[in-house]
Amino acid sequence: MHVAHLTLHDFRSYADLDVALEPGATAFIGRNGQGKTNLVEAIDYLSRLSSHRVATDAPLVRAGTDQAIVRASVVKEGRPALLEVELNPGRANRARINRSPLPRPREIVGLVRTVVFSPDDLTLVKGDPSDRRKFLDDLLILRSPRLAGVRADYDRVLRQRNSLLKTAGIARGSSRDAAMSTLEIWDDNLARVGAEVLGARLRLVEDLRPYLGKAYEAVARGASRDDADLEYKASIEVPAEGDLQQALLDAVAARRKEELDRGISLVGPHRDDLLLTLGDPQLRLPVKGYASHGESWSFALALRLASYDLLRADGDDPILVLDDVFAELDTERRQQLAELVAGAEQVLVTAAVAADVPAALQGVRYLVADGTVTRDE
Repeated sequence: MHVAHLTLHDFRSYADLDVALEPGATAFIGRNGQGKTNLVEAIDYLSRLSSHRVATDAPLVRAGTDQAIVRASVVKEGRPALLEVELNPGRANRARINRSPLPRPREIVGLVRTVVFSPDDLTLVKGDPSDRRKFLDDLLILRSPRLAGVRADYDRVLRQRNSLLKTAGIARGSSRDAAMSTLEIWDDNLARVGAEVLGARLRLVEDLRPYLGKAYEAVARGASRDDADLEYKASIEVPAEGDLQQALLDAVAARRKEELDRGISLVGPHRDDLLLTLGDPQLRLPVKGYASHGESWSFALALRLASYDLLRADGDDPILVLDDVFAELDTERRQQLAELVAGAEQVLVTAAVAADVPAALQGVRYLVADGTVTRDE
């Protein structure tokens, strides 16, 4: 799979842009603030309908306008397709395939698959549990796009249930009885949808584990593939063999009073974490808090490489995006990473300085400056 052409209208800093792309490595070179990351961000947005830089769509729309369009011609197994997303902050977004509207924008998710490396990847290791949950869910949805709907359903259930918990916590008499009766319905919804999210995440972690060890060995000096590991930390006791939905219901019942007192849901996938560890299998330590800066960077890179290898094992060849990542690495790690990804069908690189791009990724080059993108011949 590769993107053959990208068109932007009022996306970030670009009023209008058309740029042709090719398989292999393409580098966008330009000083910070010139718009090079905006280009790869647009392609990544088509993949997941979210940005690796911001949490909402509003910053993606050029200042002074109320709509942005991202359009890409994508070639998969020799067959072209035209994908388009219309961003309308505050209103419903729209998506099209070959000019035909889709009933729901999320139906475009997964048609383009991207794996993005960026300086923010360090938050996967050092950041909050929400960063690691997002990492898992983004990868889940790329592997199984229908889970985008499941994840959206879970967020909706969670919002409704939290609102009801606040109401029930302060209600009295018949109002409280009614709220508690309704709460039981939302308990069931939380457990039903949450069990699907939890089960998918547990399976993903098991699938990802062997690829993580291999990737960490490749990017960390002197490491073995047994050094890096990951473990899913659920907010409930996960049964070895059993009903996740019932386990969630039991955990909700056990924490009912505390939830009512605090007015929030304390059980479910939204409270889970991904534990990242390093060291001898007999004495592993959490990466967060114990790893050096270099080890943390190596682990973050390994997570992205493992994601890429897992998607490839599924039968796809994702588009790799290396967004300003080489400036954060020493020369040896630059070379290691470049050699590991050079065989991808399409690699998109951004860099402030051309010299930061390793020789293994010296392909097509574009210069980005003052809102223009010019091929460097």
